[in-house]
Amino acid sequence: MNTIKMIIEDKPIHIPHHTYSRECCYTRGVHIPIEDFKKIVNNMCPDTKTYFEFHNVAGKIERGEYFNGHAGLGRHIANYYKQKKGADVKGVNDGRDFYVKVV
Repeated sequence: MNTIKMIIEDKPIHIPHHTYSRECCYTRGVHIPIEDFKKIVNNMCPDTKTYFEFHNVAGKIERGEYFNGHAGLGRHIANYYKQKKGADVKGVNDGRDFYVKVV
């Protein structure tokens, strides 16, 4: 099985959280191709999508954008890559927050 690794950052990545009016700070994350991330977000169950939008301003998914990650998003990413790509994403489904960079 292919493995997609969690990226560990030397310096924290700061991503705005507009609902809380602050920045979230992450030292780990995943880089996901735009096509895959759009499919992941579009196929979320309504509760997870609402939570995703709570953590991320509703906007366009574009290359170079960063998003706040959370456990529900981690489950969707892990399931998508396992089912659609036969790949394992180490560390994304462990309940800890992370960032997503769209590439």
